[in-house]
Amino acid sequence: MTSENKNKSGVSRRGFLAGMGIGAGAGVLAGGGGVAAYSAETDSTGEDSSISFRDAHQAGIVTAQQEHLHIVAMDVLTEDRDELIDMLATWTTMAERMTQGLPAADESGESDYAVPTDSGEAQDLGAKNLTVTVGYGPSLFDDRFGLKNSKPAQLNPLPTFPSDQLKDELCDGDIVIQACADDPQVAVHAVRNLVRAGSGVVEVRWSQLGYGRASSTTTEQATPRNLFGFKDGTRNIHSSETEAVDDFVWSDEAGWMNGGSYLCARRIRMLLELWDRQNLGEQQATFARFRKSGAPLGTEDTDDQEFAEVPFDLIYGREPVIPEDSHVFLSHPENNGGARILRRAYNFIEGSDTFGHLSAGLFFIAFAGKPEETFIPIQMKLSRNDRMNEYVRYESKAIFACPPGLKEGQDWGTQLFG
Repeated sequence: MTSENKNKSGVSRRGFLAGMGIGAGAGVLAGGGGVAAYSAETDSTGEDSSISFRDAHQAGIVTAQQEHLHIVAMDVLTEDRDELIDMLATWTTMAERMTQGLPAADESGESDYAVPTDSGEAQDLGAKNLTVTVGYGPSLFDDRFGLKNSKPAQLNPLPTFPSDQLKDELCDGDIVIQACADDPQVAVHAVRNLVRAGSGVVEVRWSQLGYGRASSTTTEQATPRNLFGFKDGTRNIHSSETEAVDDFVWSDEAGWMNGGSYLCARRIRMLLELWDRQNLGEQQATFARFRKSGAPLGTEDTDDQEFAEVPFDLIYGREPVIPEDSHVFLSHPENNGGARILRRAYNFIEGSDTFGHLSAGLFFIAFAGKPEETFIPIQMKLSRNDRMNEYVRYESKAIFACPPGLKEGQDWGTQLFG
């Protein structure tokens, strides 16, 4: 909405949000309703907890991966730079409150005759380790908002990889919000209310729900299984690997992106009916791991061997025990110049398609400090040669620059625009 249209409508978006108590600079962090005065309640099992919203890096990257995801990419509708800045400031206030288990806005003094400031479905659920992570796509740095010279060096659209079968409506976007929590309704609530507050400034381009984590970001978390039944992400970077995190996750670019990370997303449809007809030997050769334990082929099929070194040089007869077109062979750091990425993938199931096949798969999210040196080369190799390509369809691609964490008093609008 342009400034001219705002005046014609009789009420500005800024005025509307101020009336809801969530406008930029609104004092919702002060007093009894404020985040600073709030201590997250725990349920009878003591399971609920909150994660700090402000830190050197955004939460939701190296944070212990939660069980549920709601991610949404949006296109910016407005041509008014100030409207976009105000919305990002509003989102900051709302996100900080919701990550502490509070309503999206201060509800004190609300009238029965006013639209509620919060949709209410997470009112009794607590924070459930909610994190809200924001990122910006390459298309935001065009000529609309004066950001062209602020575009990070590696924020370029992902290439179309050789085996892609992309759906344009599931790709790219100006802005992304990733909400992760240990309760699905808490994650959905966060996205729902942020999108609601952005009405007229942004519109949803695509979104995805993930119902179960398919990777681990801490050593305390067991390696989960994907819908093919195999342990997924055994070699994932863990938050305790501080040197690897610094080398491969955080960006060292100058400017506002320093200390941030690039979110790379791929929606992978799994052809489960085809996979389920393959014998166990074929399935294990595709991954180069035993299904039961996750141990590499060529080692003992026992749980204590999951993290054993992969025996790339081991030969059975005339064939290597680790097939050269297997997922492990192609993605392993040893075969990619040591390159690693931090994955935060989620399983999804969306019912059945018109053929009666499950519409299901893996929503793959990876964070990389230098995607052109790590994520893209690895994905290119997998896309060309991975044995698994027979059983999957890559339906989307997107990349977003996620800035570092916010300092006290800072919001996403001032961080991006200065």
